Amino acid sequence: MPNRPRDAVNGPDMPEVGVPTQRDNDDRIWTGEPISGEQAADIVSAVMVRRGSGLGGSLREVVGRLEGFLRRHSGPLSDVGAIALALMDVLLVSPKDAELYSHILSGVACLALVLRRRYPFLVLLATVPGYLAGWSQLAGMIALYTLAKKRTWNWQTMAGAVLMMLCAFVAWPLTKFFSLGWQEQVLNLLWAVILTGMPLALGLLVTTRKELVNKLTELAITRERKQHLQAQAIRAEERTRLAREMHDVVSHQVTLIAMQAGALKMTVTDAESREIANTIRRLSTKTLEELRQLVGVLRTSADDDDGHPDLTDLRRLVSDCGLAVTLNVDGDLEDIPRPVSAAAYRTVQEALTNVGKHAPSAAVSVLVQVGEDELEVRVRNGRPRGQRTPALPSGGHGLVGLTERAELLGGSCHAEPSRDGGFVVTSHFPLALPGVPAPQAPQHA
Repeated sequence: MPNRPRDAVNGPDMPEVGVPTQRDNDDRIWTGEPISGEQAADIVSAVMVRRGSGLGGSLREVVGRLEGFLRRHSGPLSDVGAIALALMDVLLVSPKDAELYSHILSGVACLALVLRRRYPFLVLLATVPGYLAGWSQLAGMIALYTLAKKRTWNWQTMAGAVLMMLCAFVAWPLTKFFSLGWQEQVLNLLWAVILTGMPLALGLLVTTRKELVNKLTELAITRERKQHLQAQAIRAEERTRLAREMHDVVSHQVTLIAMQAGALKMTVTDAESREIANTIRRLSTKTLEELRQLVGVLRTSADDDDGHPDLTDLRRLVSDCGLAVTLNVDGDLEDIPRPVSAAAYRTVQEALTNVGKHAPSAAVSVLVQVGEDELEVRVRNGRPRGQRTPALPSGGHGLVGLTERAELLGGSCHAEPSRDGGFVVTSHFPLALPGVPAPQAPQHA
């Protein structure tokens, strides 16, 4: 074919077709060089994508809104769809010369599906007459599926499965059923088992899958919580180790310095040396108090950002421990210094843990009394009722840790058997800590 002039293709007012070149970012010019078929296809695709980008965005927005609507109204829409399918099944299967009552029973069975989510067993019972004497086979199968999905494998599901199987097996009218041969009866029985087993198995499968997803979600949450608790335990162990080193080594050395300074003050005769010894003793005592405060903070893991519990969380601890506990609180728990409140909470927690291990059937009383300058915590349990529960394994460090915790805060902790055959743990904590303001007594007008 002879080549035609370029103007015959482009026209007098059309730009010349050529290869696009980039200039000034998005500005394009067209050269007069001829282009290949692949390059022309790329140009057309780019133009179509650019022109269709607005349409694509609108389409995605419409699809997103449609998905949200379907998600919000999935229940009613599925009910409408089930009723429509059941009615269509009746219209397609029922013969023209069928009795009027069979159409009425079939219609009732189909319309009853609107209540299948709220009353699944009653809806299944409502579909039985239409299934047996009518043509609402699909309505009965949908009702059985809903019942198996809602109730899993209980007596209602088993009864519903038996009813559906009988409806599928027995032919209506009964005179026709009894006139069938044994081969037809066996075929009807196999067909009834299939029609009953399909919706039943599908409903149980959906329920089992949902339960499995919930279990996997709980397992993932539990695993994440366990990892978080392990990390907290590692941090607490490091803080405890550091506090123990400071308490056993540094505090001991500072105490020796204070004692030596006091002895030097009593032995020297000139005033200047006595003043120096007095200054050393005073600074050593102050350093020891500040060190005790720091060690107490480390031992109690006083990290307010992590939300560690204190006495304000005591009622929840008592209600969740699983023991018969009587709690008595005398005083305001809000004004207690944070280290003291956390240590007192740990005391009650450890004591209740020991009761749960060694005497879970015993009655327990917890007393928290806030005085003017001291906090008293007492946990007492009586003699275990009934047969004694075997003691669970214990490391034996809980009460020792409580004693150390109380001593680091300037208090005390004692644990001893009671006269009635039980056990009592008593802790005393000072409310005035170095560097921590003491609670203010309420002022009356």
